[in-house]
Amino acid sequence: MSLTSAATLATLDRTGPRRITDLAAVEGVTQPAMTTLVRVMEESGLVERRGDASDKRVTLVCLTEAGASYVRTRRQTGVHAFERLIGELTGDEVEALVAALPALKHLAELESQDREGPKP
Repeated sequence: MSLTSAATLATLDRTGPRRITDLAAVEGVTQPAMTTLVRVMEESGLVERRGDASDKRVTLVCLTEAGASYVRTRRQTGVHAFERLIGELTGDEVEALVAALPALKHLAELESQDREGPKP
C-alpha cells in the first residue's frame, strides 16, 4: 500500500467521512489522483462512498470495517516496533524521551491540524 493510501485511511479514521476534494487537499495530491486512489481503495474494500445526509449532491468517502482494521493493525505494528527499540535504550536515554514527550505531543497536534485542513 502506498504512503498516500495509508495516510488517507488514517485521516478518515481520525476525522471521519470526508469529501474527495478535502482528502486531496489534506494529502497534498490532485483531485483526479485522489479520485483514482479512492476507487482503488474502494475496490479493495477499505473505503466506501456514501451520500451526505445534509447535502444530497455530496458524496463522502468513509472507512469500512476492513479499512479501520487495517489502520488499527498498522498502528499496533508501529507501537510494537517502538517498544522493541525503546527497550534497547539506556536508562538516561529513556528519561530523555520521557522529558521530550510534551514537546513531541505538541508537534503531533500541530501536524494533525495542518493535515486535517477544514472540516467538512
